[in-house]
Amino acid sequence: MSGIKIRGTGSYSPENIVSNDDFAKIVETSDEWISTRTGIKTRHIADGDTAWSMGKEAALRALKNADMSAEEVDLLLVTTVTPDYYTPSVSCVIQGEIGAVNAACIDLSCACAGFVYAMDMAHRYLSCPDINTVLIVSTERLSGITDYTDRSTCVLFGDGAGACVVQKSEGLFASKIGADGTGAHLMFGRHHRSDSPFSSKAPVENEISKNPCKNGVLYMGGREVYKFATQVMPETIMHCCEKAGMALSDLDWIIPHQANIRIIQTAMKRLGLPMEKAWVNIDHTGNTSSASIPIALDELIQSGKLSRGQKVALTGFGAGLIYAGLVFEY
Repeated sequence: MSGIKIRGTGSYSPENIVSNDDFAKIVETSDEWISTRTGIKTRHIADGDTAWSMGKEAALRALKNADMSAEEVDLLLVTTVTPDYYTPSVSCVIQGEIGAVNAACIDLSCACAGFVYAMDMAHRYLSCPDINTVLIVSTERLSGITDYTDRSTCVLFGDGAGACVVQKSEGLFASKIGADGTGAHLMFGRHHRSDSPFSSKAPVENEISKNPCKNGVLYMGGREVYKFATQVMPETIMHCCEKAGMALSDLDWIIPHQANIRIIQTAMKRLGLPMEKAWVNIDHTGNTSSASIPIALDELIQSGKLSRGQKVALTGFGAGLIYAGLVFEY
């Protein structure tokens, strides 16, 4: 077994759509400022939706498009940085909601590269004789950890979920996953800490704890993250193509993490590939972290522009600092 086959995809976006003009009512910004710097015009924001409920809907749509039942799933991988509970895992909640009674459940916290990490993990698990079908669900409710007083970051994020049913196959597959933990302080969100009655000492400090950013919301050092992203996105794709023994020009589609249109444009330029090969939907989704790539993948498939046998590259980066890329034959 050397490759994977995507049996079906699905996605879900909350009905509540928030425009740039809506943000101009709560922070000092404008539609022109946001759209020219990020490429974002609107984004979906949860209004009653939870991470598990959005993930459930995306999973059911993926299974329907795969013409499969939940009982056929052997492994359920969920990627999220916005779980509804400390425990149980989102994957266990979704498993119970969709009736995937035979599936083992794992949650991954790999930030915006989570879906690509999960695809890599699925590929590895599918080499085992007892794993035949993997359901990947990436679901994010970033509105719950967004600082809506910070005009530089609050306009970036949206909510949603994407899902993918993956099985064993022969064919092209190459991946590259990695991280640079020395940049962990450049993008983070601290949880609300509760001290025990038996604790008296202050927590051990690191570069993250020294940052005065409020607990419970996201902090991002935009300039440094931008430099990291524009370097690792093209590098991971080039590495995967070399590993697969193919030229960059052989790629039919590139689906990048939808973080910022300028990052995508710079990465494509460094790859020497036209923007027409990149599937971009950031204008109406915003940055949905690990959900962004599977939502975009589902959109591309539903558009009818992705044909069986075409070669696709996925690439993501995020807090950690983490990165991942892969190429496969659809």
